[in-house]
Amino acid sequence: MAGTTHPLPRLTRRGLLAAAGLGSAALLSHRSLAQAMTDLALPGGPGERALTTAFPQKGQMILQRTRPPLLETPWEVFDKGVFTPNDQFYVRWHWAVIPTEVDVATFRLKVHGHVSRPLSLTLNDILHGFPRVEMAAVNQCSGNSRGFFQPRVAGGQWANGAMGNALWTGVRLKDVLDRAGIRAGALQVRMRGLDEPVVDEAPAFLKSLAIDHARDGEVMIAFAMNSEQLPLLNGFPLRLVVPGWYSTYWTKMLSDIEVLDRPDGNFWMAKAYTIPDTPHADMRPGQAGVKMVPINRMVPRSFVTNLRSGMTVPVGQPAALRGIAFGGDTSVAAVELSVDDGRTWRPAQLGRDAGKYGFRQWHASFTPAARGRIGVKVRCRNGNDEVQPDTANWNPGGFMRNVVETIDVAAV
Repeated sequence: MAGTTHPLPRLTRRGLLAAAGLGSAALLSHRSLAQAMTDLALPGGPGERALTTAFPQKGQMILQRTRPPLLETPWEVFDKGVFTPNDQFYVRWHWAVIPTEVDVATFRLKVHGHVSRPLSLTLNDILHGFPRVEMAAVNQCSGNSRGFFQPRVAGGQWANGAMGNALWTGVRLKDVLDRAGIRAGALQVRMRGLDEPVVDEAPAFLKSLAIDHARDGEVMIAFAMNSEQLPLLNGFPLRLVVPGWYSTYWTKMLSDIEVLDRPDGNFWMAKAYTIPDTPHADMRPGQAGVKMVPINRMVPRSFVTNLRSGMTVPVGQPAALRGIAFGGDTSVAAVELSVDDGRTWRPAQLGRDAGKYGFRQWHASFTPAARGRIGVKVRCRNGNDEVQPDTANWNPGGFMRNVVETIDVAAV
């Protein structure tokens, strides 16, 4: 993480109750939101989803849900570069009561709890009162690719587009916590945003990190992504960035930081977002007595982005292959390809390294020798020597899928 030289993003009052804004878009009919349809080819079907441009500060997105908004990044976006553009960066909210306006003049970030000096920080305090840092990091929904789980599990039926990579600009959480003065005995740091439950009885969305993790110098409070201010749907004015961990910890519209001297037993830590404490977070459907733990670090993944199943390539001519990979909680060490359904593997050429937590592009080529089906596989090995598994995992949350991906193309 290094100090940025980008100009300070311009922060203004955000009033988004226009006809295409969040407040009104959530009330529109499904038909009025759809400009076209796309097929995600989910094995449990139906995979057909609407494509929409009806949400504020967003280009064309795959509509998974209107309220709260779940918007998936169209797959072709990932073939354009390592950084996912803000207007097509996926959107995931838990509660439907999301502010449609944030007044930057009155906004405050509270830091309290087991600290010596409680803080109430303005946006100006954040932008000018701490060293500025930036980092490229993948933000990936815990349930990305849930739609491919078999048997199917409950939850948003994402294809592979509930992820994105951005250059995040902000301040270190450590610096903010140090200014508040962490008291002896602190165990965890709990974050809350401005979104609210629909009913009073529902649990507020709260997520916690261990004190040492929160103060590792990498976790950051971001006010910009890709050198622009955060879109409202991606967390304006502030969001937490937890590099290498799933996005459930990346609190949007961050407004409250509480230092705890006890383990956090709230619903979103103790009950929701838990995974089997097993290799690859894997278990059998219906299996009982499995120890569950809070989801945490991401695992390596890789994808082909320029070809899809069902496409054709010419016999006897070089066919280009390219894609993206990320190492999860560490760097990409290597990407390997197979064009014979995994019987043999060869290395791909890696592109520029923009940071160990970000996407890494790769490219290669192959020449089909005969007509017929070709099973193309890609796998990533990360800096911890962890390799994607050949068999898909299963768990009741539909979390942490990272099986070796396969596309079927036809040589003609």
